[in-house]
Amino acid sequence: MTLKTKLASLFTGKKSTALLAAAALTFSAGAAVAQSTERLAFSGGPDGGTFQYFSAGVATHMSRNLPNIEVSNMASAGSVENLRRVNSRDADFGIVYSGDLFLGMNGQLTNDTRQYRNTYAVSYLYGAPAHLIVLENSGITEVSQLAGKRVAVGPAGSGAAASAQRFFEGVGIWDEISPQYIGYAQGASAIGDRQIDALWVFAGYPNASVIQAATSNRIRLLQVHQAAQNGTLFDDHPYYAQVTIPAGTYTGVDYDVVTIQDSALWVAGRHVSEDMIYNALNLMFSDEGLSYLRTLSGAARETTVANGVTGIVTPLHDGADKFWTEKGIQ
Repeated sequence: MTLKTKLASLFTGKKSTALLAAAALTFSAGAAVAQSTERLAFSGGPDGGTFQYFSAGVATHMSRNLPNIEVSNMASAGSVENLRRVNSRDADFGIVYSGDLFLGMNGQLTNDTRQYRNTYAVSYLYGAPAHLIVLENSGITEVSQLAGKRVAVGPAGSGAAASAQRFFEGVGIWDEISPQYIGYAQGASAIGDRQIDALWVFAGYPNASVIQAATSNRIRLLQVHQAAQNGTLFDDHPYYAQVTIPAGTYTGVDYDVVTIQDSALWVAGRHVSEDMIYNALNLMFSDEGLSYLRTLSGAARETTVANGVTGIVTPLHDGADKFWTEKGIQ
């Protein structure tokens, strides 16, 4: 006997019809609540950018594979906007550079002293390593030899220029170099024309502008990490991590280049449940989840369980802490 038939047997007449309808509605509402879909938002980046590939990929895979979960992907200006959105609960997830998360938590963002304490790290996704390029016949083999030289550091106000200033301040020669605020492509041409002595590129590898420079000239990539380690960069900016650009990545560079990187992190708001984060990580860091991400972006080659907390120097979300502890990742 169906529930509706059972209810009907209990009531007769016009009054019973109303009671039957009310009971049926109550049951339907309860069933709807039990099956309701939780709607979440993932704040990514500009269209066509790496942030957006990752945020769209994670949102899609979670929506398809976690029961009663729907994650929408949001376009964004990037890291700092994502930090602010997640912190204010305008988004549930986002991608934020480790440096911005660290500075934001400590009230040290440029022209912004607010402390963003509601945004927590979930996992490392990929890194943006520093390339410091000189011509092979320049005679420059050490970072310290750039004192008094013209160094292209990226456009004024860019993340590249900010990272260059931090690095050269850390090694003690920022006030001695002549920074040239030009973009990567212009810098790749300028180094070949000897209008600059060195080119700083802060981006994933292989990078098109570095390829351009290496194709047109014989170049050398300086060992940035060694110089940083001898200076104060890691004391002042602990979110920078060591990374190696493998030999053969660029024409003529047949040696490993050990450099520094900032890390693009998956973050979540304090308000997102521990179970949600734990289940999301189990999904995305499964073999199937990682394979899916690698179909979307070459940068996902770095998204691995072993790299799970690379570059994270701020607190983990409780769900992430549980997941990475179980994986034996400290």
